[in-house]
Amino acid sequence: MLRQIGLVLVFSIFSFLLPSTSRTAELQDMTQWAESLMDTSSEAPKQILSQWLLPNLPQAPGGNRFDKKKIELGKMLFFDPRLSGDGTMSCATCHNPELGWSDGLATAKGHKGKTLKRATPTIINVGFNKILMWDGRAKTLEDQAMGPIVNPEEMHNTVNNMLKTLKGIPGYVSAFKDAFYGLGINQTRVSKALAMYQRMVVSNNSPFDHWLQGDDKAMTPSQIRGFKIFLNPSKGNCAVCHRPPSFTDNGFHNIGLASFGKKNPDLGRHHQVKVGMTRGAFKTPPLRNIAQSAPYFHDGSAATLEAVVDHYANGGVVQSNLSPNFIQANLDAKDKKDLVAFLKALTGKWDPKLAQVTLPE
Repeated sequence: MLRQIGLVLVFSIFSFLLPSTSRTAELQDMTQWAESLMDTSSEAPKQILSQWLLPNLPQAPGGNRFDKKKIELGKMLFFDPRLSGDGTMSCATCHNPELGWSDGLATAKGHKGKTLKRATPTIINVGFNKILMWDGRAKTLEDQAMGPIVNPEEMHNTVNNMLKTLKGIPGYVSAFKDAFYGLGINQTRVSKALAMYQRMVVSNNSPFDHWLQGDDKAMTPSQIRGFKIFLNPSKGNCAVCHRPPSFTDNGFHNIGLASFGKKNPDLGRHHQVKVGMTRGAFKTPPLRNIAQSAPYFHDGSAATLEAVVDHYANGGVVQSNLSPNFIQANLDAKDKKDLVAFLKALTGKWDPKLAQVTLPE
C-alpha cells in the first residue's frame, strides 16, 4: 500500500538540541523513507503505522480522571461569560467551535476589545500536548485553566471574584457537588473541570486517518504526494518538527517571521527559558484541523495555508537566530499545491455535542 511505506517516519530526538552528526544520519534515513513512499512493493509494520494515529482520548493526569459529570460541568464553565470580570467573555469567546475552536483573528482580542499580541491557538486535540501556550509557560491544562480568567488583558477577573460568582449560582453549587462527590466550589475544581472538558475536544477521524486505517481512496493522489513532500527533508522538511501523532514536537522554534525583525519583538520561549536559542522561538503548533483555524503563526501574519507554505519555501524573512530545524523548503508550484492539499486532509470532525450547552441559573 502507498501509505504503508511513507509511514516509517518515527524520530524522537528533542527538537532544537539534536546533535549535528545524529541529525545528518537521521535525515539520510528520512530521505530514503520519503523516496519509498510511492513504492507499493513493501509493507511497513503495523506498529509504525500506529505512530500517526491518535487514541480516542488523551490520557488524564492523576487526580483528575475522566468523569461524565465533571465533563458536563467543564463545558458549562467553558461557555459561561460570568467567569469573566465584567460578564462579557467566556473561554469560548476566543475558542469558538465554529471557528476551528479559535477566533479567526490575526491576534486575539481581550478585555474591552483590546487587541493582544499573540494569536489564539486552537484547542482541538490540546489534551495530547505535552506543554501548552505559545511560550510553553503551562505544563498541563489544569495549570493553564486559570491563566486567561485572571489575566487583566483577557477575561479580567480575580479568583476570589470568580468563586463568589459561581457560589452565588445554585445550579453551579449543585453541579460541583455532583461532579466532585459532594465537595464544593474552589479554584482547583474549576481548573479540573475546565481541563477535563477540553480533553474531550478531539479530532482523529480525518481523511488522513481513514487512509492510514486502510481506505485507499480517503486521500487524493495530490494529498498523498503532499504527504511525501511533508516527510521528505529534501523537500518540505515539515516532519522534522511536526511529528506523529499530533503533528508537533512540543518544541520551540524561531522560523524567521518578519515580526522578529521589529523593534522590541515578542521573544516567545525566551521569557521562560533565557538562552540565546529561545529568542523568538514559539511552540510548534499541531496540524490536525489546521485548515479550520486561519490565520497562522503566533502573530497571525499568514492568512492562508498557501502563505504558510510560501514562507517556508522562501526561507523565512528574518534570518537571525533561526532554529537549526528551519531549512528553506525546496518546492515548486506543484509541490506547494500538493502540500496544501495534504494539510487539508488532516481535517476531521469533532463531536457537535461538545458545543451544546445550557448554562445553570
